Amino acid sequence: MRVATVHRSRLTANFDADSIRLNLPTHAKTTDFAVGDWVLADPETHILHRRLAPRTLLERRVEGSHAPQLIAANVDTLFIVTSCNADFNPARLERYLALVNEAGIDPVIVLTKADTVADAADYIAQAEALQRGLVAVSLNAKSPDAVQTLAPWCSPGHTVALIGSSGVGKSTLLNTLVGPDQDAPQATGGIRETDAKGRHTTTSRSLHAIPGGAWVIDTPGMRTLHVSDLASGIDSLFSEITELAPHCRFRDCTHQHEPGCAVQAAIKAGTLDAARLDRWRKLLDENRTNTPVQTGARGNKSVSTWAKKR
Repeated sequence: MRVATVHRSRLTANFDADSIRLNLPTHAKTTDFAVGDWVLADPETHILHRRLAPRTLLERRVEGSHAPQLIAANVDTLFIVTSCNADFNPARLERYLALVNEAGIDPVIVLTKADTVADAADYIAQAEALQRGLVAVSLNAKSPDAVQTLAPWCSPGHTVALIGSSGVGKSTLLNTLVGPDQDAPQATGGIRETDAKGRHTTTSRSLHAIPGGAWVIDTPGMRTLHVSDLASGIDSLFSEITELAPHCRFRDCTHQHEPGCAVQAAIKAGTLDAARLDRWRKLLDENRTNTPVQTGARGNKSVSTWAKKR
């Protein structure tokens, strides 16, 4: 069975063509599971016995919480959804990319509302410049053509997930991907004209079938994304910096004023953007501050009893 929804007090899973409510074992909590998890459960009693180890796991640490929040599991491609308007924010996209890189999931930037601008090429170029090899596409989330645009990542058996701010068109895109033959999985809402900020229409994560055999996971809009536990994800995001660092004269080079700094040399040569270095340093500092350093009685990272058994 595969977990389809995770609520505060219950889980549902897809079994054959039905959706069933799962009964959790003693000591287990719904927060120990993610939408997209594969689990072993009794088809008659609906008692959940075991969570299978996920191939990929997208999680984040919420401010004020010790344990990571599980977002989605067993995802092949993560559609980071933004729009061709005031919501487009390269620094915020870098945070999403670090999160996705850490999870080992392939990211794709999806630029919605392409029909509202004369040319989306500049948005695509800015997005693809954020990370080596990154792909960005533009579309109208309401148009059936969006299905064809995203088809390369929605092959049979594959799972994609939607992530992004409120109001960028995630729910609209989900409804388009699911198709007209099914009831619309999510209601849609508008945005404020002054700042392009949207209203939350998705309040929980959910798994849906796409015609053709793929699956899509929808997630609520994220207004803030704190950087934590993302060291390798940041390294992948700023690979042009991490690849230069070993060539610095000093192993503990801060890339600020040291002689023989390969990073500063690249900036002077015009092959590295100084703004990228500033954002790399900011994300590293935030990650270092927010990442727990130990577990146990004196630590600041908690793990549930059920999670320890996994």
